[in-house]
Amino acid sequence: MVSGRHFSAGWSVSGIILILITLLLSLPLLVVILSFLNPAPEVWRHLTTTVLDEYILNSLVLMSGVGLLTLVLGVVPAWLVTMFRFPFSKTLEWALLLPLAIPAYIIAYTYTGVLDASGPVQVLIRELTGWGYRDYWFPEIRSLGGAVTMLSFVLYPYIYLISRAAFISQSVCALEVARTLGCGPYRTFFKVALPLARPAIIVGLTLVLMETLADYGTVQYFGIAAFTTGIFRTWFGLGNSAAAAQLSALLMLFITLLVYVEYWSRKRQRYHHTSTRYSSLQHKRLKGWHGLASTVMCLFPVFAGFVFPVFFLCKWALQTYPIVIDSAFITLIWHSIMLAGIAALIATVLALFMVYGKRHATSALVKLAVNISGMGYAIPGTVIAVGVMLPLAWVDRTADQFFRANFDFSTGLLLSGTLVALIFAYLVRFLAVSMRTVDAGLTRIKPSIEEAGRSLGMSGFRLVRKVHIPMLRGSLLAAILLVFVDVLKELPATLILRPFNFNTLAIRAYDFANEERLADAACPSLAIVLVGIIPVIYLSRSISQSRPGHELHA
Repeated sequence: MVSGRHFSAGWSVSGIILILITLLLSLPLLVVILSFLNPAPEVWRHLTTTVLDEYILNSLVLMSGVGLLTLVLGVVPAWLVTMFRFPFSKTLEWALLLPLAIPAYIIAYTYTGVLDASGPVQVLIRELTGWGYRDYWFPEIRSLGGAVTMLSFVLYPYIYLISRAAFISQSVCALEVARTLGCGPYRTFFKVALPLARPAIIVGLTLVLMETLADYGTVQYFGIAAFTTGIFRTWFGLGNSAAAAQLSALLMLFITLLVYVEYWSRKRQRYHHTSTRYSSLQHKRLKGWHGLASTVMCLFPVFAGFVFPVFFLCKWALQTYPIVIDSAFITLIWHSIMLAGIAALIATVLALFMVYGKRHATSALVKLAVNISGMGYAIPGTVIAVGVMLPLAWVDRTADQFFRANFDFSTGLLLSGTLVALIFAYLVRFLAVSMRTVDAGLTRIKPSIEEAGRSLGMSGFRLVRKVHIPMLRGSLLAAILLVFVDVLKELPATLILRPFNFNTLAIRAYDFANEERLADAACPSLAIVLVGIIPVIYLSRSISQSRPGHELHA
C-alpha cells in the first residue's frame, strides 16, 4: 500500500495497478459481450425456433412472481417488527433473516423430498384416506409456481433487511406529524413510511430479481427452461461455447435493464427527511387478534423459509450420516473451506487496496475503474463462468500449441480446469461484497486521523497497518465472512470451472439431489446452512445498531 500523495498524482503506479486489476476482473464480462462478434447462426436458429421464447417467458414469470411475493414477505414484517410490539416480536427481528442462510437449491431439494408423491405428506394423505396416487389433487412442487415459491422463501430477507434499515432510520417527527393529521397506523404506513422507504425497497427488489435470474440449482432441479439452464445445455449439450456466451450476453441485458431501472427509479423519486431529530422509536403494543395476526404474518416466512426445511434436513441427516459422513465427506469440507477461505482473503485484501486507492485518487478514471470492478455481483455465476472459461481455454490452447511446435512438449491445462480459474471467477463475482463492506468501514474513519498518523511520521503501508487495519478490524472480518459464505453456497460457477474430480459440499448436495437421493443430500446441505447462519447473526446485530443518534429500546 502506498501513500495517499502517490494517489494524488492521478496516474501514479497505484492508479495504474487499480486500472489493470479492473481490466482483469472485467475480462470475463467483456468476453461475453464481444461473443456477438462470433455468430453461431445454426445454433441460434435452433434456439429461436425451439426454446428461446420459453427461456424469456419463464424468466419473466419467475421475476414477476418472486418479486411480488418477496415484497409482501419482506416489507410488511419489516414494518411490523420495527414499529410495534407483539408476541415474539423481538425474536422475530433477527429470525426473519434466517432464510438468508439457506441457498435456494437446498430449500428446493428439501420441499421436494417432503411434498413429492413419495414424500411423507402425500404418503400420509393416502394412508388416512385410502386414496391412490391419482385419486386426489395436490400442488406440483416441481413446477414454475414451485420455483417461484422456493425462491421467494429464501430471497425475501434481502427486501426485509433493507426495508427494516430504512424504517429504522426514518425520523420520528415525520411519523408523529402524520398521526397528528389523523393518520392511523395503516395510513401512516402507506402515506408516509412506505414512500420514504421506497428507494431502499426498490434496491432490495432489484437484488431479489438479480438473484432470481442468476439461480441455476432450483430451476434445473425443477426442470424449468430458463437462461441459466439454457446456457448449460447449449455449452455441454450442443457443444457450442460461442452460442452459450451469446445466451449469457442476452441474460446480461436483463441484468443491465434491472440495474438501470433501479437507478432511474431512485433518480426520479427522492424523499428526504427535513428533520435531524432521531429520538427513540415508540413501539405501539398490539394486543388481541391484532397481535396474533402480526405474529402469524412474521412467523410464516421464518417457518416456511427456515424452520420447516431445517427440521427435515436434521431428520434426514440423523438417518443418513453413518453412510454419508466418511473420509470423502471430510475432504469435501476441506475443499469447501479452502476455496472459500482463499477467495475471501484475496477478495478482502483486494477490496482494501481498491477502496483505499479510490479514497485518495484524484483521477476520475481511477475512481471509475474501482466502481466498475464491483459490478460482478450483479452478474450470474453461470455467465461469469462462461466468460472465465473462454479466455483461459484460449490461453491454454495457445501455450500448448507453442510448446508442441517448438519443444515437442504438451503443457496441458495450465489455467482452465484448475483452482486458479475457479478462484478468479469467485473474485469477479464476489469482490463487490467485500468492497462495499470495507468501504462502509473506511468512510467512518475521519481524514483527520490519517493526517495525525502522517504527522507522526507514518505513511504508505505503515499508516494502513498501524491506523486503518486496527480501526477496520470489524469491517474486514465481516467482509471475509460474507464472501466466505457466498463462495460456500455458489453452485453454477463451481459446477463449470471445478477441476476434474474436485467436489465441494454444494456439488455433493447437487449430485445427490440429481440422483434423487434427497435424504443423502441432507448432510452437505445442513453443513452449508449452519455456516450460513454466521453472517445472518452479524447482519442482524448491525442493522439493530444502524439508527443514527439513538438507542433502540425493547
